[in-house]
Amino acid sequence: MSKKLHVAVSPLTNTIFAGHILKDGRTWAANKQDVTNEVVCAFVDHALAHKRKTGDDITLSIDGKVAIAIVVTDLTQVTDEK
Repeated sequence: MSKKLHVAVSPLTNTIFAGHILKDGRTWAANKQDVTNEVVCAFVDHALAHKRKTGDDITLSIDGKVAIAIVVTDLTQVTDEK
């Protein structure tokens, strides 16, 4: 059985790490990796594809009420109107 990959953000550095957690459920095992750029780029691709498909931004709900809206704008598609 393979170990489950864990992804989390460091509250001190705002770095996103991926790796494995020890049996205590809180401590990173050796060889955690900084995956911040990869995660952010993947999320931007995901958000833009979602917007192209549905026309909507991504929203997150808590208790059935929209609590967070994530808006990603492709600036290469914005035209200057001068």
